[in-house]
Amino acid sequence: MKKDFNVKIEKDEDGFFIASVPGLRGCHTQAKSPDELIIRIREAIQLCLQVKTLHRQNK
Repeated sequence: MKKDFNVKIEKDEDGFFIASVPGLRGCHTQAKSPDELIIRIREAIQLCLQVKTLHRQNK
């Protein structure tokens, strides 16, 4: 199932790109390039969703 998330992207003072997903608490990553950032934030979203699912199953 495909889900859409808003992703906030910023560039820090050291030149790193930082992405966070406001809808998923604790879901963030960083990278040197925008292309790498997109790959990493997709991975981070998948992991956050897996953790969220496991947490629900263990309740």
